[in-house]
Amino acid sequence: MNNSVITVSVAILFIGLFISCSDKKKQYQPSESNSTWQQLASEEELLDSVQRQTFRYFWDFAEPVSGMARERFHPEGNYPQNDKHIVTTGGGGFGLMAILVGIERNYISRAEGVKRIDQIIRFLEKADRFHGIWPHWLNGETGKTKPFSKKDDGGDIVESAYLMQGLLCVRQYCDTTNFIEKNIVDRINKLWYDMEWNWHTNNENVLYWHWSPNFGWDMNFRIQGYNECLIAYVLAASSPTFSIDTKVYHEGWARNGDIITNDQYYGHERVLDHYPGGGPTIGPLFWAHYSYLGLDPSGLSDRYADYWTLNMNHTLIHYTHCVENPGKFSGYSDSVWGLTSSYTRLDDGSIGYTSHKPESDKGIISPTAALSSM
Repeated sequence: MNNSVITVSVAILFIGLFISCSDKKKQYQPSESNSTWQQLASEEELLDSVQRQTFRYFWDFAEPVSGMARERFHPEGNYPQNDKHIVTTGGGGFGLMAILVGIERNYISRAEGVKRIDQIIRFLEKADRFHGIWPHWLNGETGKTKPFSKKDDGGDIVESAYLMQGLLCVRQYCDTTNFIEKNIVDRINKLWYDMEWNWHTNNENVLYWHWSPNFGWDMNFRIQGYNECLIAYVLAASSPTFSIDTKVYHEGWARNGDIITNDQYYGHERVLDHYPGGGPTIGPLFWAHYSYLGLDPSGLSDRYADYWTLNMNHTLIHYTHCVENPGKFSGYSDSVWGLTSSYTRLDDGSIGYTSHKPESDKGIISPTAALSSM
């Protein structure tokens, strides 16, 4: 890993969301001995340190005009793709949740957090939207779309779901007896009500990931489970203004029940099929994280799955794979595990985005995977 490149793996935010927001304790100070702080710190102190550093990405390194989470941050200022000011809408939703964690953990004051949230909402209100849906990437200085790929230059319903997931968490957190926070709630509601989820069905019983004002439905990516997109269907079904019919969930996402699988992997049931139409057996671990930042899998079930069991088994499969280490990679163990999609060094020596999972294991441990699953 290139230490000069700091990139966001937003799943690590789960540490902040799942660890209880107890009263902040006195910051641990290392002794003057030769022992490292990590060796002397308690488990709680280590976790708090991870929380603080994760929060800093969304707070200290946010794009300054929009206040949103950058797609990536290069501390030396070298951006080969000229994307210094590019923000990610999904990561922006995760960043909003991080601000709430920062307030609760006393990393920032409530007033500071509310001010940043207001800045982000003001940006989103003016930024490009397509039938109420934001694109994957935005220029943080202008609010204009930066295409994610040639034809992906319009609405991205999955990234927008992650963003609205964060906004809805902010809405619930705000104190409506406070004038400023009540104003934030009203403006989030307006953004929420404007999202035309049913437009993304393309008049079929399934959600389509992308729509472009220039290319229409050419991306042709039907969102079918199981993967990280469950939250898009949940929010689409929950919309008070542009909700989808139940058939869209059952026929599109669940494929009339074909989403169910009864096989096992490393002795753990998969519960749901990870790759419709064939392919690898097990998806990267971020599939078990992103939808569940705002959707509690504990006690969550439908006719297809118990989602606590599903996510627990997904994690145990990854854990067992790394412990057994069929690829004989150096360092894998019962305390060093976790495969997910992340920026990493590629075979040609460059840095790029790659998906890591048991059947595509290149010896790259992403700490976010294990921490988020814990």
